[in-house]
Amino acid sequence: MLTYADGSALSRSLMTGVESASWLRWSSEHSAELVTSPLGLTELRRAADGLDALAREKAHAIAEQITVVRFFDQSLKSAAMASTVLSPFAAIHLGIAEAHPDVGRVATYDPLLARVAIIYGLAVISPGRPDGWWEA
Repeated sequence: MLTYADGSALSRSLMTGVESASWLRWSSEHSAELVTSPLGLTELRRAADGLDALAREKAHAIAEQITVVRFFDQSLKSAAMASTVLSPFAAIHLGIAEAHPDVGRVATYDPLLARVAIIYGLAVISPGRPDGWWEA
């Protein structure tokens, strides 16, 4: 089963703290199962823009290593339905994860995306946070 990582998850690689350390450990252990989209990479690069050269290099390395899945028609259908609740970018993330036949989990630190992903039958992964944190 693959895990789709949105920009909020990928950008944890550029930060410090408990969530960052937990994300780095988890993503390293599950790198073969981790995928994102061009949107996820864009959000990662955007997060790195305001940081130092080391963070930008780390973002570049992540972009080179992670498997990137493309947008496809089925993902846009799901995204359109979710856009009544989610921001456009979060809806696209959800649409890609929900429509991809091999994705069963979403890695995110976005509480609304986490709540909606659960409704769509996807597990939510947020290393460094307790299970169900999005319900609080």
